[in-house]
Amino acid sequence: MEDQPLDVLTPGPDESAIGTRKHTGPETGIEKNLAEVLADVMCVEWVSVDSHFFDDLGANSLVMAHFCARVRKHADLPSASMKDIYRYPTIRSLATGLANAAPVEPSVPVPTGVVAQARTAVYALCGILQFLLFLGYSFLAGLVADRGYAWVSAGSGVIDIYLRSFVFGGVGLVALCTFPVAAKWLLIGRCRPSEFPVWGLTYLRFWTVKVLIHANPMVFFVGNPLYVLYLRALGARIGRGVTILSRNVPVCPDLLTIGAGTVIRKDSFFLCYRAQAGRIQTGRVTLGRDVFIGEKTVLDIDVSMGDRAQLGHTSTLYSGQAVPAGQRWHGSPAQPTQHDYLRIEPAECGTLRRVGFGLITVLQLLFLYVPLIVGGAYMLATLVPALHDRLGPGTGGLTSPDLVVDALVLSLLLFFGFVVVGLAVMFTVPRLLNLVVKPDKVYPLYGLHYSAHRAIGRMTNIKFFTWLFGDSSYIVHYLRGIGYDLSQVEQTGSNFGTEVQHETPFLCSVGSGTMVADGLSVINADYSSSSFRVSRASIGSYNFLGNNIAYPSGARTGENCLLATKVMVPLEGEVREGVGLLGSPCFEIPRSVERDSRFDHLRTGDELRRSLAAKNRYNIRSMVFFLLVRWLHFFVLTVFGLANAELYDSYGHVMIAAFLVFSLGFTAVYFVLVERGIAAFRRLRPQVCSIYEPYFWWHERLWKVPDTYLNIFNGTPFKNVIWRMLGVRIGSRVFDDGCYMTERTLTTVGNDCTLNAGSKIQCHSQEDGTFKSDRSTIDSGCTIGVGAHVHYGVTMGAGAVLAPDSFLMKGEEVPPHARWGGNPATEMRDAPHQPEALTRKG
Repeated sequence: MEDQPLDVLTPGPDESAIGTRKHTGPETGIEKNLAEVLADVMCVEWVSVDSHFFDDLGANSLVMAHFCARVRKHADLPSASMKDIYRYPTIRSLATGLANAAPVEPSVPVPTGVVAQARTAVYALCGILQFLLFLGYSFLAGLVADRGYAWVSAGSGVIDIYLRSFVFGGVGLVALCTFPVAAKWLLIGRCRPSEFPVWGLTYLRFWTVKVLIHANPMVFFVGNPLYVLYLRALGARIGRGVTILSRNVPVCPDLLTIGAGTVIRKDSFFLCYRAQAGRIQTGRVTLGRDVFIGEKTVLDIDVSMGDRAQLGHTSTLYSGQAVPAGQRWHGSPAQPTQHDYLRIEPAECGTLRRVGFGLITVLQLLFLYVPLIVGGAYMLATLVPALHDRLGPGTGGLTSPDLVVDALVLSLLLFFGFVVVGLAVMFTVPRLLNLVVKPDKVYPLYGLHYSAHRAIGRMTNIKFFTWLFGDSSYIVHYLRGIGYDLSQVEQTGSNFGTEVQHETPFLCSVGSGTMVADGLSVINADYSSSSFRVSRASIGSYNFLGNNIAYPSGARTGENCLLATKVMVPLEGEVREGVGLLGSPCFEIPRSVERDSRFDHLRTGDELRRSLAAKNRYNIRSMVFFLLVRWLHFFVLTVFGLANAELYDSYGHVMIAAFLVFSLGFTAVYFVLVERGIAAFRRLRPQVCSIYEPYFWWHERLWKVPDTYLNIFNGTPFKNVIWRMLGVRIGSRVFDDGCYMTERTLTTVGNDCTLNAGSKIQCHSQEDGTFKSDRSTIDSGCTIGVGAHVHYGVTMGAGAVLAPDSFLMKGEEVPPHARWGGNPATEMRDAPHQPEALTRKG
C-alpha cells in the first residue's frame, strides 16, 4: 500500500508522441494563455492549439478538471467547466467557444458568516438528550414486550396462544403505528415553513419526530394505499388515487400537497426540509393532479409542479423551480423536454379496489403475520431447549459453559439456516410467482398480479446476498439463479458490485463483457397511478456502468458505452454506441482515453486467466471471512440474549431494554474494529492499479464491512464519533443527516459542515479494469445537498455549497463560499432562492 502521488494519478502524455505531431501555435491572447495553463498542468513544454485533449494529448477527465480549476484562478480568462471541455475538445475551439458565450455576471457568493455554529455545550447536550430518549424508548418497548410475553405465556393450548398473540400483536401494531403520529402532533403540531439551527431544542423535537416517523411499521406499506393514509394522518394533503413507491418518508408532511392521480417512483426524495449551513429549513412541495415523478429524483423545498406535469428519472427540482401544467422536464437542474415519461395507459382501479387491497393487507397482518411472529417467538422460547431452560428456574448461571454452547448451536442453526433456506426460496418461489405476471401486458394496481410483482421484487432484492456475492465472479451465478439473462456474460471478477436492484429479475439482460459498479437500479416496470407493466431492460455488450445509475427499459444505449456515475440514461434519440455518456441530461464524452488503458493487457489471454483465477481464490476467502464475521456478531448477540433470558425472572423488562442498548453499541464498535483491523489500523493512500492486482482485492474487503448500522446515528453527534473511529478526519459539530463515505481514511470533513440525507463522498473510481482513489477534502462550513455525490480528488473551500443531487466530478476545486450545482456540477452564478421561511421572516 504505497502512496501514489498526484503525478501518478494524472501522469503526463508521451512527449515523444506530442513532438511528432504538427505544432500549431496560438493566434490570440486567450489561446496563448489557455495553452500555457494546459501545458503546465500536463508538465510539458507546449501543446498545440489544434490537438484534441483526449485523442491527441492523452488527457483524461481528472487532468482536465485540474486544468479547469487552474483556469478559474486566472482573472483574465473566462471560466471553463468540464462540460465546456467535452464540447470544445481543443484549445482553439475552447477559446472560441468561451469567447462567443454570452457574458455572465459575477457569481453570487454564499454570504460569509452564515454558518450557524452551535456551542460545544449545546452540541453535547443535544447528544445526551438524544441518548436519553433512546433509553426511554427502549425501556418502554421492554416494558410492553415483558407484559405481553407474560400474558401470552399464560395461555393454554395452541388456540389460546394464537388468540392471545392475535390480541397482543394487534394492539401492539396499532400502538406502534399511531404513536409516531400522536408524537408528531404533540411535539411539533402543524409544520410551517421555518428555519432553526441544528442541535437546539427545536431541532431535538424535530429529530425525535423524524426518527419515530421512519421507525413506524407503516413505512413497510410503501406502494400500498395504507401508506397514503399514513401520510394523511401526519398532515399531508393527498388527493385520491395517488401511488407512492418511494421509501424516503417526508418528515414535514404538512408541507406536502399531492393532487389526485399522481405517481411517485421509488428512491425519490421529497422530504419537505433540507439542512444548510447548520440550519434546518422547511418548505413546501406542491404537486398537481396526474403528476409523474421518475426514479432517483430529488425535490428540494419550495418547488411545485402543475397538473399533468412530468419529471424524468435522475432529475432534480431546485428550490424555487416550478414546472408549468402539462410540461415535461428532466435533468439536474430540471429543464424542459419533449419526451413523455408516462409510458403506460391507465387501467380500471377505483376506490373500491384500493380499499379492498388495503383491507386484505390489514387482515393478513392481524390474523396471520402478527400472531405468527408473536406466537412463534413464544413457541421458540418454549420448544428450543436453550431458550426454555434459560427462562426457567434453576439454570446453570451466567458462568455456565452451557450458556456458550447453547448460543453456539443456536446461532449456527439460525444464521447459516437463513443463508441456505434464503437461497433456496429465492431461486424457486419468485419463479413460480413470475408465471402470473406476463411481460408487456398492462395490469391494474392492487390486485393479484400487482401482489405477485411486488413479492418478486421484495424476495429477489434482499441485500444480504448481493453483499455476499458482489465484487466477485460469483455474483454472476447468483444473479443468473434469481432470473437475470446473463448467458453471454464474460467473467471479469468484477461484473457487478454489491448494490444491484431491480423490479423483476426475469426481465434483466446484460451483454457480454459488461461491468457494473455499485448502485445500479434496473427500471423494468412502468407505473401510472392506476396500472403497471413489466418489460425487458437490456444493457448492451462491453459497457461500463458507473455508480448510482437508474437504467430504464427502452434505454437508447447499445454496445461499448461508458455510462458515467449518476448519468441520466436517455430514452430518446438515436441508439448510442461506442461513446461515453455523462450528466443529466446526458451528453457524449469519449468512451475511453489512452491514459486509462494502461492495464488493458491484463484483461485478455493467459494473463487474464491467471489473474482471474487468483482473484477468484481471494474472493472466496473474503466471502468465507465475512460470513464468519457476521456470524460471530450474531453469536455474541445470542450469548447476550441468553444471558438476558437467564436474568429475566429477576429484572424483567429492564433486561430487554439493556439488550436493545447493548446490541446497538456492540454492533457499532464491533464493525468499526473489523474495518480498522482489515486495514491494520493504517490509513489508505491514493492508488492507481488494475482490478487484477492484489491491492484492489484487499480494498474490496473494506467495502464488504457491514455499515447499515450507521443510519441509526443520523442527525446525532454519535455519527461523528463513529466516523472518527473509522478514520475520517472530521471536525467538530458536523451535522450528518445521512451522508455515506466509502473510503473513510481518505476523507476530510471540516468543522461545522452540513451533510444532507442521501449524499455520498466517494474517494475512488473504477473505470473498466482500472481502479483509482484519491483524497477528498470538505473544508469547514460546507454544505452538501440531498442526494449529492462527491467524487475523488475533490476540494471544497470553506463555506461552499453543493446543491441537491449534484455530481461533483473528480479533481474539481470549489472555491470558498462558492455555490455549485448540477450534474456535472458547475458554478451557479444566479442569486440563490430565498426559502419562504426567510422571506416571511424578512
